[in-house]
Parts: sequence; structure tokens; C-alpha cells
Amino acid sequence: MDYKTDNMKLTFTKIAFLLSALVSASAANAQKIQDGKLWLNEDGSNYFKVTLISQVWVRNTDMNPGTTINGYAKNNYTDIGIRRARLQAYGQIADRIFIYSQIGMNNFNFLSDRKAGFFIHDITGEYEVAKTKFSLGAGLTAWNGLSRFAAPSVGSILGLDAPLFEQTTNDVTDQFLRKLSIYAKGKFGKLDYRLVMSSPMAVQKSNGYSATLTNYSNYSAMPAKMQWQGYFQWQFIDQETNITPYATGTYLGTKKVFNIGAGFQYQPNAMWRKGASITDTITSPLRHFAVDAFYDAPLNKSTGTAISAYATYMHLDHGPGYIRNQATMNPANGSNMPGVLNGGGNGYPSFGNGNLIYGQVGYKFKNNLIGSTTLMPYASLQHASYDRLATKMNYWELGASWLLKGHTSKLTFAYQNRPIYETISAGSKAVQTERKSGFVLQYQVFLN
Repeated sequence: MDYKTDNMKLTFTKIAFLLSALVSASAANAQKIQDGKLWLNEDGSNYFKVTLISQVWVRNTDMNPGTTINGYAKNNYTDIGIRRARLQAYGQIADRIFIYSQIGMNNFNFLSDRKAGFFIHDITGEYEVAKTKFSLGAGLTAWNGLSRFAAPSVGSILGLDAPLFEQTTNDVTDQFLRKLSIYAKGKFGKLDYRLVMSSPMAVQKSNGYSATLTNYSNYSAMPAKMQWQGYFQWQFIDQETNITPYATGTYLGTKKVFNIGAGFQYQPNAMWRKGASITDTITSPLRHFAVDAFYDAPLNKSTGTAISAYATYMHLDHGPGYIRNQATMNPANGSNMPGVLNGGGNGYPSFGNGNLIYGQVGYKFKNNLIGSTTLMPYASLQHASYDRLATKMNYWELGASWLLKGHTSKLTFAYQNRPIYETISAGSKAVQTERKSGFVLQYQVFLN
């Protein structure tokens, strides 16, 4: 048996031990288990909790031009994959002391390394300095700045997936949006805030890293300076929890929330590009700013209808010409057409230097629409103006979730449509040549 298999067995042994301990505690003292929490004191103010989530995709994708899978050309492909599998363990283990951890895996499909195993997503410790107003924490964490869904709650996403482009450094200088950070958070009345100092991870470890300098800006390979970020929101109606960094996608009509937020991200000398001469290197800071609004509320409490809406404007300054594709759980691993900016598979230029507008809206039908279940259709649009592209980039998605039991058990079907860009000549802006589509069916089970 190899090391990875041994490690996987050890991980699941620990998980099984933890879960069995919770079950044993429940059997021995049932009144100490409430709302899925193991009470550690008489009033439940000290507690510990474990959650599990599984998201499985079945999809059919029209491939980008020139796509190859292990050297074989493919125009269309159908696959099955595990988008996410996660286990959270966290709690207020003593007065003022909070611990949070999360392990799991992302994007496991037929091309993935086998027996890859779970890895640490989050591990943080936090101390409450002033009740509700000021807490300090540190560790590998998703406490990020910039926007609401820079740290999304994956179990309550409105549609198929979170707007991943709000995680601007995702897996480039972080670990699936998590960063080695020290953070401060709290609430002053209706004002909710977070401020974060992060130590960026080495870009050399990112997927597809190249040390070659070009005229286009890219992440610098020099030792990184600290990244500073923050997000502030005014919560006009119902107050949202800030126990963890993860923002709810939709409450399915159980709360009435209206928030307006603003955030920033800044890192000196984060980017570099080639200068006028072969020995000249130009560095520039990473500077992002965003504003957003979130509304999620019941329309008719007696029938259960509800609406969810979110919109954001982002100014992204990665430096001239920066562009990066998003290819979620890519079903391909090659391309024989280097002029296609999207690369092979399902990628599209989601991250770039310029301005971006994003919006999503969903409508929840009445409860018990289909037996004891209901439906929630949704639509979303990412509209970006990036200086590397000759035309505006539009990526849109239509879909619906069949809420078998809220977020605990749901089927989500989505139709996705993305642009294809090609670089006709070296140094010129990429032009849109066509569009491609994909269909995805996701089943989610969430023990919360």
C-alpha cells in the first residue's frame, strides 16, 4: 500500500473516530445535542459541530476548438466528477475561543491523480477580544476581502457554482482561495467588517506556472510582499452571522436580508512584465476594488415564495494585458490550437485586467409545489471589459434547482454559454470567434 493510500486511511480513521465520539456523546447525554451541535456547557454557548457535503456533477461539454484529451482530439465530451467533498469541524470550545477546520477535495474527475486524498482547506484559531465587536484570528483561512463571494458558502449556492472570479488569486498565490493570514472581524451595529493581512503562497507552485517574462502582466516570481484586504457591509434588515468567513448564497426565504458592501485587495509589487529592454523588468501592485449588493427575502411567507438577487461591480488591476482562464474541473488536458486563448476543454477568460459586472437572480416557487418539494430557477451573467480582449466578455448561465429538502438535498440543472477568443497575430487583442455551451446536472447532499 502506498503512502497516499495510508494517509487517506488515516484521515478517514480520524473522521470516523470523531463522528463515533459525537454519536457516543449523544447517546450518553442526549440533551447536550441540539441543532447539530455538541454542547460543551449547560447553556450551549460552548459547543462543537461537524458538517459534511457532497456535490457530484454529470455534464456534457462542447469543447473549445483544438481540444485534446490525452492526445486525442475531442469536440464534445460527457463525464462524471466530484465537484466538492468537504468535512467541517468547528466550535466555540471555550469562552472567547473559537476553532475552525475544514478538509476535503475539489474537482476529482477521470483525469485526476488517483488516491489523491483530502487536504486541509482551513485551520484557524480565533480569540474574541471585545464581544461581537472585535475578534482576532490566524491560520490558513478564507477570511478574504473584496466582495461577498470572495468566500462563498458552498452548501447554499443559489445556482450551480459560486462566481469564482471574485476569488481573484484562486490557486495562483493561495490554496483554493484560502490564504495564510491574520485577520480581524466584528460588528458595530449594522456594520459588519473584516480586515486581513495575508502571506501569498509562492506562484512557482501554481498550475501552469511559467517564469518567462512577456509584455503582458503576470504574477511575479520574486518573494511576495504581504497582501492587504478588507470588506465592509451594511446589513439593513436581518443580521447575518460572521462566525465563519463563508457568505450564504440564498436563505430560501427563511431570512430577510439586504446588504450593501465594499471591499479592496492590495499587494505591492505583486505583478511583473517585460520592459523596453531585455534586462528591464517592470513591477506593479495588485489593486482591486469592488462594491456589491445582496437581497434575499420571502415574498409570501404563507406559501414560501422567495427571491434572491446579487450584483457586483469590480475594478481589477492586475497590470496591462493580464488574462487567466477559468476551467472548472476541466474535462480536457491539451490543445493543438495555441492561438485559442481559452485553451483546451471548457476554459474561458474569466480573470483579467479591467472592469467586471456580475449579477444573479433566483425565484423560489411555493412550498410543496411538487409533493413535498419545490423549484428555484435562476439566471446569472458575468460581463467583463478586459484590455487583452477586443470585445466585451459575456458568460451566462440559466438553470433551476429542484429543492428536494432545501439545501440538504437538491438537484441543480444548468445550461452554460461561454465565448471563444483567438489571437490572430502576436501582440494583437484576442477576438471572439464563436460561442460554446455545456449542460451540467449536480446532486448535492449537505449534512449541516
